[in-house]
Amino acid sequence: MRTVRMIAAGALAGAALLGLAAPAALADSPSATADPGADTRSTAGPTEAGTTFRTAARFLPGQRATARAATGDYLYWVFPADTGQRPTVKATVTLPDTAVRHGATTWRVDVYDGLRRRQPCMYGTQSRTAAKETATVELACVLRPVRAAADAWANDPLPGSYYVRLTVTGLPDEDLGQPFSAQVGVSTVDKGGAYASDGALAAPLVPGATTADQAEADADAGRPSAVEAAAPEDGWSSGWWSDRWLWTAAGGILAALAGVAGYVLTRGAGRPSRIPPAV
Repeated sequence: MRTVRMIAAGALAGAALLGLAAPAALADSPSATADPGADTRSTAGPTEAGTTFRTAARFLPGQRATARAATGDYLYWVFPADTGQRPTVKATVTLPDTAVRHGATTWRVDVYDGLRRRQPCMYGTQSRTAAKETATVELACVLRPVRAAADAWANDPLPGSYYVRLTVTGLPDEDLGQPFSAQVGVSTVDKGGAYASDGALAAPLVPGATTADQAEADADAGRPSAVEAAAPEDGWSSGWWSDRWLWTAAGGILAALAGVAGYVLTRGAGRPSRIPPAV
């Protein structure tokens, strides 16, 4: 009976530990995928876009950025992405009236990190050709999960600012300069410890990020630093914590309990009572 009680207690302890880590694991499930249209925060975003990296219009995940421009222009927006998040960029282009268009057009959306390195899409329709009769074009790019740190030679996405660039890459020459409108949104999924890595950046990769001395000078002058100004709505994470620690601790305790249970089950009943003590 004592052996049974010990095994049952071990099972209950393991279940309790796994229950602590379960909420974080649920964030990796498909049901936790965020929809830009379903975000509870305000969807009001900028109504203009920049024309270069330096003039990119800033918006937050969950917001909708809009702009009107001439066909052939490069449109730029920028948004923050933090450690463990997997951003999904969606863009909708409303084309000019078919009566004034002369043929098919090809549109493309690209995403660059804070070092202006183009980030590949895991999946999504990054480029699409619209026939002359098409009224709108839908584009999407699902980025890789953002890592806390990476090797200098790697192209892994890191916490910081991410630039969205939208432009037309193919069209009849007669259609250059025609007006169009665009709408861009970003949703994020928290991937947690599944993509966690050791280490952290000294500061997120944002434009204007400077040394600690400059940040201290900005604080003394009452100015927000570049890192603070570009932060997500709830601030930057520390980069070292993830639910991987919970799973690691739970696994270690379960392994110890399994070792104790195995010893109890295999040690036997000890010295048989029928054998005299002196033998």
